[in-house]
Amino acid sequence: MDAATIIARVRDGTEPSQGEMNWFAAGLASGKVTDAQAGAFAMAVMLKGLSEEGRVALTLAMRDSGDVLSWSLGRPVVDKHSTGGLGDCVSLLLAPMLAAVDVPVPMISGRGLGHTGGTLDKLEAIPGTNTDVGEDRFRAIMDEIGCAIVSADRNMAPSDRRLYAIRDVTGTVPSIDLITASILSKKLAAGLDALILDVKCGSGAFMETEEDARKLAKSLVSTATGAGCKSAALITDMSQPLAPAAGNALEVVEVMQALTNPKNSRLVDLSLALAAEVMVLGGYDTAPEVAAVKLRDTLTSGAALAKFDALVAALGGPKKFSEDWRARLPEANVIREIAAPKTGRIAALDGHAIGMGVVHMGGGRLTETDRIDPSVGYSDILAIGTEVAKGAPVARLHAASEKAAQAAERAYLSALTIADDARPVPLMIDRVG
Repeated sequence: MDAATIIARVRDGTEPSQGEMNWFAAGLASGKVTDAQAGAFAMAVMLKGLSEEGRVALTLAMRDSGDVLSWSLGRPVVDKHSTGGLGDCVSLLLAPMLAAVDVPVPMISGRGLGHTGGTLDKLEAIPGTNTDVGEDRFRAIMDEIGCAIVSADRNMAPSDRRLYAIRDVTGTVPSIDLITASILSKKLAAGLDALILDVKCGSGAFMETEEDARKLAKSLVSTATGAGCKSAALITDMSQPLAPAAGNALEVVEVMQALTNPKNSRLVDLSLALAAEVMVLGGYDTAPEVAAVKLRDTLTSGAALAKFDALVAALGGPKKFSEDWRARLPEANVIREIAAPKTGRIAALDGHAIGMGVVHMGGGRLTETDRIDPSVGYSDILAIGTEVAKGAPVARLHAASEKAAQAAERAYLSALTIADDARPVPLMIDRVG
């Protein structure tokens, strides 16, 4: 086999076999496939596309280019993946809720990407917490607690790491086929039996339109299922932050409030919906409505909180974090309200602009090596449809300096639309699978 022949097959619309995909993925991981060949392959896939069988073959090849975990826990292991957005701290609620009903969740997560935050960065906003653990520690945490949220080992899906970097500089990031293989190769390397996908659409999502989100959801579900992992997707709204906060420590605040004083909210509602769906996929319950009742009980009883405390401690954070969590989390130097420029209703929020406002405050990365300030961001964000008077607060900013605060306020106001009328946006749009 050789790279040029495989690339030509994709270019000409004759898909490579599973064996050829395996060879190419192994070559990406080892370096035998050059950058030029990887870029040509990505562009051929972008322009010609792959069939469902081709996406499955590429996904499995990329998964198998490195280590693939397996579990002997006596019950199915499950996970959730979100395509990213603002205020999306669902993972920090979902994993301990599921563990509290004896559903194991070996969650391998990522860091912030572009204008969206990363689960690992949020968890590491808790002082002392470190998600970079080896496989032995990962397994020990799973045995002890039933859930873990950790970073990917470099030996897991190494071909994806290489191809992802190539896509970023060759204009092939938007390919649905390559996005699908990238997401699922890493998730399936964790040895999952069931996976629920949260595919977001709106101004704060990578897929801004419902049509694009639906295409991605269908691709993800069909490919995961074809690769042997039971899967479904919820298409959800990201025209505004999921929780009323954007920023690492500020989103942990929202999680702790949900765990210690659970009330209905967009964050809690979506966390329950996703966790219930994956329980059904994993064979733990026959209907999401039944599972959701059990999951809500873990919030009201404190069982999910106990699992979260145990996870934080297992990752090096404070023991019994929930007892003094407000004092433990970092606070920004400058905290103040952002005033409404006029009277009316919150009609729109530009999620991308708000997310970049957090990034420019230091709450995200402009380059891979940037250090994150976990204390900065926005909190108390008013939802779309909320009535507001001129001069009343629409959000609260948390910045490291007065100069940064001024820039953050301008960024937020530029992302805000106030009109005479506005309608709240439904959170859950559709289910695929």
